[in-house]
Amino acid sequence: MSVRRLLPLVLLFLATSAMVAAAPLRIGVVTDIHAHDTNSPTEHKVMTNFEARLAAFTDAMTAWPADAVLELGDLVNGAFVMGAPLGDPARIAGILTNVLASLDRFPGPTHFVLGNHDVYDLSKAEFLAATGAQATAWSLDLGGFHFVALDAQFSKAGQDYGHSFWVVPGTVPPAQLAWLKSDLASTALPTIVLVHQPLDVEFEAEAGGPSVSNRLEVQAALRDSGRVVAVFQGHSHENRHTITDGIHYVTFAAMVDSDVPTEPSWAAVMLDSEARTVTVDGFGLQQDLEFGY
Repeated sequence: MSVRRLLPLVLLFLATSAMVAAAPLRIGVVTDIHAHDTNSPTEHKVMTNFEARLAAFTDAMTAWPADAVLELGDLVNGAFVMGAPLGDPARIAGILTNVLASLDRFPGPTHFVLGNHDVYDLSKAEFLAATGAQATAWSLDLGGFHFVALDAQFSKAGQDYGHSFWVVPGTVPPAQLAWLKSDLASTALPTIVLVHQPLDVEFEAEAGGPSVSNRLEVQAALRDSGRVVAVFQGHSHENRHTITDGIHYVTFAAMVDSDVPTEPSWAAVMLDSEARTVTVDGFGLQQDLEFGY
C-alpha cells in the first residue's frame, strides 16, 4: 500500500485513539481503624474486631476492583485506652503486624499515611519497617493523578513524634514544607494531598488549637501550586467537606466508629481525569460526595 493511501488510515487510527477516554482511577480509602486488643468502656468504642471490618473492606476492594488502597492514619490505637488498663506498650508492634496482615488480603498496593495514634507506642522507623514504606512523607503518580502524603507527626519545634504516649496537634516542619513546594512544582498532574490531621480545622478541643499547628502555611503552599484538586484527611472521625481557595478538603468517616463488623465505614473513590470529577461512594457511616474541579 502506498504512503498516500496509508496516511488516511493512520490519521483515522490516531483520531479514534484520542476519542477513547482514560478509565477513571479507582481508590479505596479507609481511615482511623484503631486496631487494638482492648475495647474502650469510656468511649464505647469496639476496636478488637478490626480483622472482620477489614475483611469486609478488602473483599469489597478486590471485587470492585480498586487500583490501590489509601490508609489515612491511626492504623493502630496505641496502648492507652480510655477506661481500660494500660497494659504493655510493647504489644502494639504485634497488633500492627496483625492489622497489616488483614490489609494484605487486598492484592493491590496499599499506601499509608502516618497518624498521631500510630506514634504513641511506635517509632516512625518501626512503622516504616512493618509497612515496607520508604518514607512517612512521599509522592507518586497513579492513573493520571499525582498523590502527595504529608507527615504531620512532629512537634512545633520540628522534633519527630515517636513513643509519645499521647499527642494530638502536629506540625509539618520547614524541611518537609520546602519538599512539598518543590514536589508540587515538579508535576503537571491534578494532585491529591493526603494528611491525617485535617488542615481545614481552625480549632480542636483536644489539640487546644488547630490539629496541624502551621495549617495556614501548608494551605498556602497547596493554593500557590495551582495543582491541588483535593485534600483527603482523617482524624476527626466525621464526614466533612469544605472548600478553601478552590481546593476541596474531604474528611473521611472513621472505620472504628461503626461497631458492626459487616458494616464498617470506608469509601470507594473514583477520580476521573477526563470528566474532571471526584466521586466518593460511601459505606457504613461514610457519606456519598461528588464534585468537579
